[in-house]
Amino acid sequence: MPAKQRTRFICQNCGHLQPKWSGRCPKCGEWNTLVEQVEPRASRAARAGLLSETVVEPTPLPAVAAEGQKRIPLAMGEFARVLGGGIVPGSGVLVSGDPGIGKSTLLLQMAAAVAETGRRVLYVSGEESAQQVKRRADRLGMQHENFYLLADVNLENILAQTQRLQPGLLVVDSIQAVSLDALPNSAGSVTQVRECAALLLRLAKTENIPLFLVGHVTKEGSIAGPRVLEHMVDAVLYLEGDSFHSYRLLRSIKNRFGSTNEVGVFEMSGRGLSEVANPSEMFLAERLPQAAGSAIAAPMEGTRPLLVEIQALASTSSFAQPRRTANGVDFNRLLLITAVLSKRVGIRLSDQDVFVNVIGGLRISEPAIDLPVALAIASSVRNKPVAADLVAIGEVGLSGELRSVGQLPRRLKEAQKLGFKRAITPRLSKRRGALEGMPEDMELIQTRSLAQAIEAALTP
Repeated sequence: MPAKQRTRFICQNCGHLQPKWSGRCPKCGEWNTLVEQVEPRASRAARAGLLSETVVEPTPLPAVAAEGQKRIPLAMGEFARVLGGGIVPGSGVLVSGDPGIGKSTLLLQMAAAVAETGRRVLYVSGEESAQQVKRRADRLGMQHENFYLLADVNLENILAQTQRLQPGLLVVDSIQAVSLDALPNSAGSVTQVRECAALLLRLAKTENIPLFLVGHVTKEGSIAGPRVLEHMVDAVLYLEGDSFHSYRLLRSIKNRFGSTNEVGVFEMSGRGLSEVANPSEMFLAERLPQAAGSAIAAPMEGTRPLLVEIQALASTSSFAQPRRTANGVDFNRLLLITAVLSKRVGIRLSDQDVFVNVIGGLRISEPAIDLPVALAIASSVRNKPVAADLVAIGEVGLSGELRSVGQLPRRLKEAQKLGFKRAITPRLSKRRGALEGMPEDMELIQTRSLAQAIEAALTP
């Protein structure tokens, strides 16, 4: 007796499944995105056979071998930092970012670095021809005999060529471009993306081949395709940056083999993406030391402290409702800081437009930048510059108090390396070990409230 056919409807935007068609997806609210999909229903015998084949006996925890994965080293230190120390064989990594941000360039350089170690690399390009990729490789100075290029979108051929070549690294650019002929859906649909990614990941796990997938983003900034795609891979990386700046940040939002707090800093040029060894020095290179409305912050990006310049501008508003504009900092946090400045410090901002900007196109959400943001605003209102050798670190509370932040010694040591001699910090507690690791040649100005910190920073 033939197996029964089951019809269901799948949303091409979010992957929601439902038995009946409707004009609007009940999950994501998009119109005309439900597409019919017919699947054969497996019989009970088939399901029973499948279960019998996939049953795994439980193993006591002490008997499980704790063998660590030997990572593939990378010459790109910033990339290796984000991955957790190198590439894990058999892992699946999804790299996403805005169009034109440099995803293909970054992966091409990473693949070339792996090819230099003697491993075979298979780079699958589904969006560009072989000639286009060759021109980019020539511009980047890449010429390796063990670097193989495949310009194809047919997944069956990609799997066959991978099994034949047995590369040490597989890169697919992008997962939305490849498709299976067995599926009636077009390339980029939810069904195609999910099934193609599942087959590629199964091959990577079986053959112990590290896999890198390039993923598109939607207009909201999330990864296009089904949400399950992010759960299938081992790591999800985002390449961020401003199209008007040359700096790029590589962040990890999921990593089964490392920390998700690390960030890699790159600079885009005609020769591709180059690593930035000292990001703090780069972000402060064009700073005007005696300019009013400027303060230096020391946020943590993963395990590395960065020194960035916070600029603020307060000008008399011509409207009844003054404007608040935040670029690089959280807008609600800016509203909180301006309210504390008005209520607790007595700085009148009810008739002032306030603009805050983080130099370099960075976006920082750490509470440790509360104090430098407040100092920059107060400096602009009073038209008094903050001392050029001063760095500010601290969180601002609703009562106007300053609260301590973590890893203060590491932040201060980074500031000291760049020539800063003084630091305004919250008052450190007398508990044991609170002052351990502090730089000896740096003057600490410990303040209890935001008003005290402003007076200390703006007093000549």
